[in-house]
Amino acid sequence: MLSTDIKELLEEKVGQYNNPKFIESDPIQIPHQYKLKEDIEIAAFLTATISWGNRKMIIKNAQQLMELMGNSPYDYVMESKPSETVNFVHRTFNATDLQYFITGLRNIYSNHQGLEAVFNRYAETESIQSSIHHFKNIFFELEHPKRTQKHVSDPYKGSAAKRINMFLRWMVRHDNTGVDFGIWNSISPSILSCPLDVHSGNVARKLGLLTRKQNDAKALKELDAQLREMDPYDPVKYDFALFGLGVFEKFS
Repeated sequence: MLSTDIKELLEEKVGQYNNPKFIESDPIQIPHQYKLKEDIEIAAFLTATISWGNRKMIIKNAQQLMELMGNSPYDYVMESKPSETVNFVHRTFNATDLQYFITGLRNIYSNHQGLEAVFNRYAETESIQSSIHHFKNIFFELEHPKRTQKHVSDPYKGSAAKRINMFLRWMVRHDNTGVDFGIWNSISPSILSCPLDVHSGNVARKLGLLTRKQNDAKALKELDAQLREMDPYDPVKYDFALFGLGVFEKFS
């Protein structure tokens, strides 16, 4: 049984960080520029995909990417020609990867009823991880550069899939503060997984929520169980607490 003190601390920190001020310094600000559902989805997916490294650089490069797409991500995905995708790089994600990502997204919207439909089709009652695995298979069903596969993680291969779990939090989770979008009503927030990274992992270990040393799929399963015990309906709200404690308060 979890300590009441730990739950009270995390609830307090959720309240502290799950508010509009969080948007100002977080990559989630990029999809918040849009109103159309498909624009939000695509901006969020691409931003989440490049969300590793320095946060200011992530935001800068994601904004550059939106500008390359004419600030109309959905129209660009559906109408662009391959030659239009040029001169973009974020760490190891480059123009070759972006070109296929545009192709893969166009295929998802043209032949699979969109991103929400794909993730909902394979969602299980207890976990979203199966959806992530099947999404990756569908996303890469067309001919693609082998190198590009590394930019979509697969929990069935042991990954904690931090970036895609973050994207799913943005799309599925409903909050009353306007941070997460909650525009995918077909999927329950109860099956979401925490976007586990070095910061949230270290804080979780210090609080006794996580014993496994690696930030992998097994660690994620362990952490999810603890968070769902505290809030079965909205477990990933605690991502705000773990992340805030780690990044802003250096708690770990």
